[in-house]
Amino acid sequence: MSESTVVVFGDQPPVHLDRVADRAKVLVCDENSLPQALPAADVLLVWDFTSDAVRDAWPGEGHRPAWVHTASAGVDRLLCPELVTSDTVLTNARGVFEQPIAEYVAGLVISMAKDFHGTWELQRQRRWQHRETMRLAGTRAVVVGAGPIGRAIDSTLASLGVVVDLVGRTARPGVRGGDELPELLPSADWVVCAAPLTDATRGMFDRTIFDRMKSTARFINVGRGPLVVEKDLTAALVARRIGGAALDVFEHEPLASDDPLWDVPGLFISPHMSGDTVGWRDHLADQFQDNYERWCAGEPLLNVVDKRLGYVPVD
Repeated sequence: MSESTVVVFGDQPPVHLDRVADRAKVLVCDENSLPQALPAADVLLVWDFTSDAVRDAWPGEGHRPAWVHTASAGVDRLLCPELVTSDTVLTNARGVFEQPIAEYVAGLVISMAKDFHGTWELQRQRRWQHRETMRLAGTRAVVVGAGPIGRAIDSTLASLGVVVDLVGRTARPGVRGGDELPELLPSADWVVCAAPLTDATRGMFDRTIFDRMKSTARFINVGRGPLVVEKDLTAALVARRIGGAALDVFEHEPLASDDPLWDVPGLFISPHMSGDTVGWRDHLADQFQDNYERWCAGEPLLNVVDKRLGYVPVD
């Protein structure tokens, strides 16, 4: 194969792409230079996966990258009709974030069950107030999203003694179908969203869902912000129709300092960090370079996204 051109989109590109740089011309661009760089790209690495710039700049006609890789699990910020219908192969970072996110969810569940926030607040007040907390083993969780992240959350919570119902788009062995979700919610102590963002899932967690949850249940979203109707979640928390919630993703990011969500009672907010552990950028760079070597060798790429579904089909 003749020397290819790899365009890396992002203000902070990976610290090393040595294996790619030895075999290709590497161009780093930002939002302003991306439209000019795309026509030259054989491969596009989307390092800044929080931007809509690729979708906005994608060429409708003419030369386009043969392969696009995003350093994220979700691909919703990339997909546009022109990319979906093109012959460009799209891959994602499946395999990097699953276990860290599962551990983060488990940490939230333990923290909520054991009221660590309340203990910290009482310590801050120098108050000795004995309390009883929730036993985690034997509680029930509904995890919505049966992809790799959802399955990692399932197994991690199960190891703590939580009884888990994993819910996917369609029913299959070990997975409940989406049409079963309403009947599962009333008995759930934990409802965890790890679903991909598609036209079918956008806004799926609305007042109807929160009204079906029991008053002590907690809701956690580590999927995508637009999966949740934030005003409906806020209303449920303010009225104490559910016991609490934790959001790691939001409809608009970063969350503005004057956003009313900061003051919602019973809501734990984190800045889209559930999958980001020490060394994660190196893991992402290595994953892309491994796949690049497969591409150069004419071998099938790993983590190929079904662009019409918006995710990598489950094996």
